[in-house]
Amino acid sequence: MTRESKTPGGDKMSEAEMDQILFRQDEILLSSGFTASVMEAVRREAAAPPPIPFPWKRALPFLVLAPLALLAVVVAGVSVIVQIGGEPSSQAAATPSLLTTLMPISQGTTGSAVGWIALALLTAFLSVKLSMRLAAGRT
Repeated sequence: MTRESKTPGGDKMSEAEMDQILFRQDEILLSSGFTASVMEAVRREAAAPPPIPFPWKRALPFLVLAPLALLAVVVAGVSVIVQIGGEPSSQAAATPSLLTTLMPISQGTTGSAVGWIALALLTAFLSVKLSMRLAAGRT
């Protein structure tokens, strides 16, 4: 039993004709400068300097400290929520909570404004010094 299919023109094509078309092996001829251009590209890639490796030694402390800082913030937030929602226990009354520590700052007294400004300036200064130190190590 032979299968037949229609060509775009509407003529039927036999399976033998399809096999003949599909199994035909034409010889591939390369253009005249193809081999030379490929070899030139290979030589160019071989002569290129190796890629700059990622500085894992410098990034590792940040990769370790970032999850720890996030964990500390989550734990502090949960402890504040628990202390606000529950009755004060003897241990909670003995240690000042984060909420009572931040309350004078959030009320906007002059002393707290100076403290926030000093903290912002210190953070900016340390950020600039750290970035300059890291940049100086690369040159």
